[in-house]
Parts: sequence; C-alpha cells; structure tokens
Amino acid sequence: MRLFVSGSAALAPRVLEEFRARFGHTILERYGMSETLMIASNPYLGERRAGTVGLPLPGVSVRILDGEIQVKGANIFAGYWRREEAARAAFVDGWFRTGDLGERSPDGYYTLCGRKSDLIISGGFNIYPREIEQFLEEQPEVKEAAVVGRPDALRGEVPVAYVVLKREVEVVVLARRCREKLASFKTPSEFRVIERLPRNAMGKVQKGLL
Repeated sequence: MRLFVSGSAALAPRVLEEFRARFGHTILERYGMSETLMIASNPYLGERRAGTVGLPLPGVSVRILDGEIQVKGANIFAGYWRREEAARAAFVDGWFRTGDLGERSPDGYYTLCGRKSDLIISGGFNIYPREIEQFLEEQPEVKEAAVVGRPDALRGEVPVAYVVLKREVEVVVLARRCREKLASFKTPSEFRVIERLPRNAMGKVQKGLL
C-alpha cells in the first residue's frame, strides 16, 4: 500500500498519529461534498497536517465568511433538482455556502470546526462541538465522542456529550478533565455513555438522533 485517505467525517489527530506509529503511513485527509466534489486536500507530496483538511485544490476558490466555508469553481453543482428555493439559498454572490465552519492557518491549511447547524450558543458564547469532541477523543478511555446542544432555560443551550468507551471510566473524571482544560461554558453539562454513535452510510454521525 502506498496511500491511505480519509474523508466524510473528521479524522481525530490521535487516530492519525496512532496509525502512523503502527503502519508507517501518514493518512491523507481531504474534504469534499456531494454538491462540490473535492474541495481541499492535504498534499500527496508535502506536509499532511493532523486535524486539517489541507489546501484548496487547483481551480477551487475558498473563503471564510462569518465562520462559514464558502467555495467557487467549475466543480460546484448547478443547484438542487426541482428545489429552486433551496438552490437559491445555497449561494451568495456566486459562492456556495457549505454549511461547514472552518478556520484557515496563515500558510493556507483549512481546519473544519463542525457544521454551522451544530453550533451551540450557550449564554451568549459560541461553542464548537468539534473542539470538545476532539479533546474527549484524546482521553485514553474514550473511543468516540459526539457533542450536541440541549435546550436550557437559563443559558439557552448547554452541551451534552455522548461517549463510546474503550475501557471503564467514571464520567465525573471526564468532567473534571474538561473543566481543567476547557473554558467552563464548554464543559458538557452531562455525559452519556452509549455503545455506538449513530452514523449514516457515509460514516457521518447523525447528531439529530442523539
């Protein structure tokens, strides 16, 4: 084997590092959508940076507006079939609105922060679930994690974490670690241990089912 790639769902940096240590290969993570084909990729020759989806591919223009990744290029679809209103809403000034939140490093690497629809607003603070999920997945007892917002009378929403464990750990221990490393408003108000995360055929977590 000369190449391993990852897409459809965010690849935890820990997984990339463990895979490289075990097999001697650095996974190439890239980013695309049904509406756009491929948008960005870590380079085949060059630095494959953990936690990022790399650089825009040739012919693809990428910008971040209000935190959202927007793209232009010949690879972008014309619109949704028989859904004219949805197609109009998907574009702004010719840019396709991906619905994904992202950040760009000074040297051009893009990092996905989660879906715009997944953003949790708690007491006026924006919470990106991916940041909490990534921290939880770095814990030796945690195999997978997903964070969603739950309605709260005082704060509007609060984060709740669903975790799949590799081995037993008390949720109070996970909560304490979160409080030590994350801002207080990012610490999940509740931890729920489940056997597996619900995923669709592409491997993406179906947070609406949690």
